[in-house]
Amino acid sequence: MSYRVETSKEVDKFLDKHKDIAPKILQSLRIIAQNPFDNALDIKKLQGEEHKYRLRIGKYRLLYEIIDEQILIYAYKAQSRGDVYK
Repeated sequence: MSYRVETSKEVDKFLDKHKDIAPKILQSLRIIAQNPFDNALDIKKLQGEEHKYRLRIGKYRLLYEIIDEQILIYAYKAQSRGDVYK
């Protein structure tokens, strides 16, 4: 079973602005859609948050939520490591 992937407007703007890293982020989202806990990716659960994870891609972080009831991966934030958790 494959998850559907949706991105927030903030993530869409980030991808438009960072054309160099966008293909790698999109490829990672395709992998997550097939297997949300793929060991090939640097994924960690966010502390104190249920069903929310972070994906590390170089110096950037993508925050996403797994919504099992809707079979959905929702990517809601992408920024550099120093800014993403603010």
